[in-house]
Amino acid sequence: MFDDVAEKYDLTNDVLSLGQARLWRKEVAKAVDARPAQKILDLAAGTATSSQPFAQAGAYVVPCDFSLGMLRVGKQRHPWMPFTAGDGTKLPFKDDTFDAVTISFGLRNIQDTDQALRELYRVTKPGGRVVICEFSHPTLAPFRTVYTEYLMRALPPVARAVSSNPDAYVYLAESIRAWPTQPELAARLQGAGWSKVAWRNLTGGIVALHRGIK
Repeated sequence: MFDDVAEKYDLTNDVLSLGQARLWRKEVAKAVDARPAQKILDLAAGTATSSQPFAQAGAYVVPCDFSLGMLRVGKQRHPWMPFTAGDGTKLPFKDDTFDAVTISFGLRNIQDTDQALRELYRVTKPGGRVVICEFSHPTLAPFRTVYTEYLMRALPPVARAVSSNPDAYVYLAESIRAWPTQPELAARLQGAGWSKVAWRNLTGGIVALHRGIK
């Protein structure tokens, strides 16, 4: 599915998020706080748009994704980056490899969420950090109602206009509605071994930024 939307993936995300996707990426970059010579894993990196701030900060960043189509497009755009194909439930990296691990809008797409959280924990160095940016649940009831209407009614026709595979975005809407709440995801992070787990809502809870320490 993601192979089919790779070429227009970043453009479609900007349109569907009404430009908020760029703001969310900036908040992820602040939370990860990449430093020169640090090793950063960007899981579900797609075409590596999300990886660029870490590389610009001087870190060694590994964009990893299950979709070979995404990786091919990313490699064309950023040929110097070490793109790596990998399954989020069985990462192709040794224990205690990365100073920080991050995943943006990809955790929903991994079949076993808890196993993915354990794998991210495994490949992180002791004292390292995780940052997860994911669609979540608006905190105010009236806004939540409007948002749900947008997801189920407005998102599919907009996707048909700008995406090469609009069915992928119908799945997107359904997966967002079924996703755990902010406290539920925090509990699952703790269950995977992460400590000092916290989250911060962005755009009224449309997106939540979860953090933890190994």
